[in-house]
Amino acid sequence: MHAVVVKVTVNDAETAEKNLQEQVVPRIKQMPGFMTGYWTRSEGQGLSMVIFESEENARQAADQVQANMPTGDAVTFESAEVREVVAQA
Repeated sequence: MHAVVVKVTVNDAETAEKNLQEQVVPRIKQMPGFMTGYWTRSEGQGLSMVIFESEENARQAADQVQANMPTGDAVTFESAEVREVVAQA
């Protein structure tokens, strides 16, 4: 398993959450190899971790995330990286 970890700055929490629920989550759930995902927010920073079955699936998803960030000023993309999942509970 591999995770895509995405960091954003949240500039408009209400709009960002609406875009997340209506656009981002449904699109991510349809990606090949999707297993589960978590999106978090704290003090103007957003961090998500989405788990995929394989490194290839995760890398494809990371590329899609960067290419398809919602337009507007609600969030500012900071980074996306792929990490191997080494344990779970």
